[in-house]
Amino acid sequence: MIVAEHLSKNFANVHAVDDVSLEIRPGEIFGLLGPNGAGKSTTIRMLNNIIQPDSGTIIYDGEPFSDRVRGKIGYLPEERGLYQKARILETILYFARLKGVEEKVAKGRAMSWLHRFDLQGSERRRVEELSKGNQQKVQIIIALMHEPTYVILDEPASGLDPVNQELLREIVDKLRAEERIILYSTHQMELAERLCNRIVLINKGRVVLSGSVEEVRTRYGANNVVVEFQGDGAFLGELPLVAGGTVHANYAELNLRPEASINDLLPYLTDRLRISKIEKVRPTLKAIFIDTVGRSIEEVERSTNRTSTEAAR
Repeated sequence: MIVAEHLSKNFANVHAVDDVSLEIRPGEIFGLLGPNGAGKSTTIRMLNNIIQPDSGTIIYDGEPFSDRVRGKIGYLPEERGLYQKARILETILYFARLKGVEEKVAKGRAMSWLHRFDLQGSERRRVEELSKGNQQKVQIIIALMHEPTYVILDEPASGLDPVNQELLREIVDKLRAEERIILYSTHQMELAERLCNRIVLINKGRVVLSGSVEEVRTRYGANNVVVEFQGDGAFLGELPLVAGGTVHANYAELNLRPEASINDLLPYLTDRLRISKIEKVRPTLKAIFIDTVGRSIEEVERSTNRTSTEAAR
């Protein structure tokens, strides 16, 4: 288990991470979610001992970070760090040796992984010859070659097409079944909803919600309605009964105010739209993400404005 408590990290005047706590258990996929610039990658770099927190503690199965812990971590960074002129198999074997995997064992594992990712026959190609998606596959292979206890994946689906995203899901599910300790960081809410057991959503360096995926969807889904329609539904988000939500060309997911019901909503719709479906649902993580991140930004701005006003006095 990885236990991080009250992590904070500042860069100049930026609070990149502000009092973030995580507990990542064996046999689960823990989602670290948030928009770009939320503090996810900074948190992950602290977990990997790449940078030190200004305050807070990180414990791995009861012990602090050490070379022994480092050897048990499989880390996939968001940024690609491959040697572009190197050949694919040589690159994979080089990183495996750094993690202490014997050459014969490493070569067998590498060939197996290359076959699984449909890269067999590409062993002698240079990294620079690969597409971005295939370079991402090589980085995933490198992160998992030494069969790590702690698997830390920062935006692992970046550059992958839907077929390979599904393959990635199967791989991560297998790691979960093997009781690995898995941190999966992403801003792709649909993927997180399918994969993760528990999540923490951070924004502006702060935790804004946490819990199991089911708990979060239930907690935020007390009064959510899906509407499928024909016509111009741009007005839906502005209705007095609607607290928030997302509106698309022929589909809307609306969060009604606590006192409102579908029956209250219908009169606003029938005169302006042709309704094909309307039902009460639990919100998706994407809808919760948009609503929560929007509200947290407003709260941060209000707090900043209050501080500036008080300072001016």
